[in-house]
Amino acid sequence: MDIIFVSCILQESFYQPKALEKHTDSILAWVSVLWTISYYSSPLAAFYMYRKGYMTVTRLIPLTQYGLTLMFLLAGIACLRGLGRWSNPQYIQFISILQRTKMDDCPENKKMLSSFNFDFRSWPVDFRWDETSSKDQQKLGVTGGVPLLKAEPRTRGAADSFLQRVQKLPCQITSYVVAHSFGRRMLYPGSVYLLQKALMPMLLQGQARLVEEYNGKRAKLLACDGNEIDTMFVDRRNSGERNGAKLVICCEGNAGFYEVGCVSTPLEAGYSVLGWNHPGFAGSTGVPFPQNEANAMDAVVQYAIYGLGFKLQDIIVYAWSIGGFTATWAAMSYPDISAVVLDASFDDLVPLALKVMPESWRGLVTRTVRKYLNLNNAEQLCRYQGPVLLIRRTKDEIITTTHPDDISSNRGNDLLVILLQHRYPNVMTEEGRRAVRMWLSASTPEEEASVLSNYGVEEDWCLSVLESYKAENLGQFPWTVGEEMSSEGRQQLALYLAHEVSQQLSLRPHTVPRSQPAPSRCPGVYNRLVPECDDLLDLPIPESVDWQLRKTRRASSRPPAISRTLRTPSLFFK
Repeated sequence: MDIIFVSCILQESFYQPKALEKHTDSILAWVSVLWTISYYSSPLAAFYMYRKGYMTVTRLIPLTQYGLTLMFLLAGIACLRGLGRWSNPQYIQFISILQRTKMDDCPENKKMLSSFNFDFRSWPVDFRWDETSSKDQQKLGVTGGVPLLKAEPRTRGAADSFLQRVQKLPCQITSYVVAHSFGRRMLYPGSVYLLQKALMPMLLQGQARLVEEYNGKRAKLLACDGNEIDTMFVDRRNSGERNGAKLVICCEGNAGFYEVGCVSTPLEAGYSVLGWNHPGFAGSTGVPFPQNEANAMDAVVQYAIYGLGFKLQDIIVYAWSIGGFTATWAAMSYPDISAVVLDASFDDLVPLALKVMPESWRGLVTRTVRKYLNLNNAEQLCRYQGPVLLIRRTKDEIITTTHPDDISSNRGNDLLVILLQHRYPNVMTEEGRRAVRMWLSASTPEEEASVLSNYGVEEDWCLSVLESYKAENLGQFPWTVGEEMSSEGRQQLALYLAHEVSQQLSLRPHTVPRSQPAPSRCPGVYNRLVPECDDLLDLPIPESVDWQLRKTRRASSRPPAISRTLRTPSLFFK
């Protein structure tokens, strides 16, 4: 067990193991890595042994003896490591604090325990999903978890007969094997042990930085499926920051961790932040299937409300990449959430899965994704009535279905179109969708400005139309605005709405999490969600910085009719 002591003077003091513990721990670490490699290569090894005739009793008996001998040796090494630890005063101090915290989980003991970084399985549970739930909600732990959107059941006449179900059984078994073997690991590479082992020094440094520089509070949450979720909370409510009363829940990507992920963006903007790791990532247990992901997100939101004392109206959900699934699920399940920000996210997983798999596997891939890995972000987002901000990257190599330079194939485009089509069906008619697609296909600010100019988009007129409709109606989506509007008017309004709800990061690849510099250099996406922060949009941005927002630097190239500073989208989406 590696222990890192984090001092209170912004310096790291590493736990110094004795020689016996150091050498035995190194041996066990290498054995763990070799065991993981053997586990993943075991099917090939078994096939090779079978072809060579090694799968016989006479050949297997010696192998079994060697295996038992190795196990006894490893047990002896583990005992020696234990002796080395018990002879170390620092380790004895850590164990005493851990035991005291388990018996009395008071803030003082928890603060002392947070000074150590150790195997998170030994960390006491700080919050349970059922602490504030009713008996009906507690049954979720037995029935499998929180509800997800499912495909509509077929009619009774369309049900498969017994013979048809038997015929489909081999395909269903294949889908299950694919999803639970390499499929899940391809989708969530951050859950692979070897990758976590390689990133561990970086994760430990990131965690120490959050604790030291931001006074982060680490906590373990117990989800309804029994998984333990590793979280980190930074409280800015009493820091004097004007955004500190707002909490940003960060949902990381498929190889992202809160220690080194997108939490830096809201931290630099002065928000309170709650980061968490997917099931199976770092300190979190379980495997990252959609149901487990939703269960974990539910525990995180419950913890934010009842454990940390935030109101839903003060919570913003920010997601990067595949984290859009849990973010949109939270928005769907907790509709009073203040806003949702999706960075480099997509509408549906099926097109992206088909891109990386052979064409002959199309049926198998589609069936497997729909059954076991169904990340239906767009469908969930359409159930949310609040403010939404989408961020698209111009050099995204992951969520494009052709190549990174083909910005028209970015699945973020489809997410935007589906959302607008749901909220403004009379505006997003065929001609409206065609205009938006043309604008989304523009690869430079000049081309975008040309599209807006050709359609004659007038911001003042579009804004007045939306404000008039909102004043006369309840404001629940979908809106009927545009019902009696001309084709040209619908196209203008469609382009204006697409322009307001989306931003782009120029020359930004998918695999780099967006970190925000100081507000004096780069206006953050979160500032658009709070009306009193709109003035930050007018701050200058250096042209040499490749992460700058294209929307903020292209004002000079836009037609005069829409050259004003962008308004907060909350006006249209609340």
